[in-house]
Amino acid sequence: MASIFTKIINKEIPCYKIAENEEFIAFLDVNPNAKGHTLVVPKQEVNKIFDLEENTYNKLMSFSRKVAKGIEKAIPSKRIGMSVIGLEVPHVHVHLIPLQAMEDIQFIKKESFTSTEMQEIATSIANKI
Repeated sequence: MASIFTKIINKEIPCYKIAENEEFIAFLDVNPNAKGHTLVVPKQEVNKIFDLEENTYNKLMSFSRKVAKGIEKAIPSKRIGMSVIGLEVPHVHVHLIPLQAMEDIQFIKKESFTSTEMQEIATSIANKI
């Protein structure tokens, strides 16, 4: 059964897209820890990050870096944190989270934004990449 991310990639489910190429897509997390919390996902559905082919893994990190640099320019923060957990969705994904404090990356406190705000955030970041 296709993961929710595969459904997003196949445009069966909408997303607030930040960036996309042939192999990866980046979009806002709909249950964000902070404004600008972005997921970077390979289009190939693989469950565990270290099961990716080495070349794909390296390209995922490179694409994530590019997106993080855009987030950094668009969203005021002390730094962009990166987390790879992978238990909630069985499809590799990198969390890029604007951080003000260590607690911001703990997936405890969640933010809420309207659809319009989410689109504005996505556009702002996309324009900085």
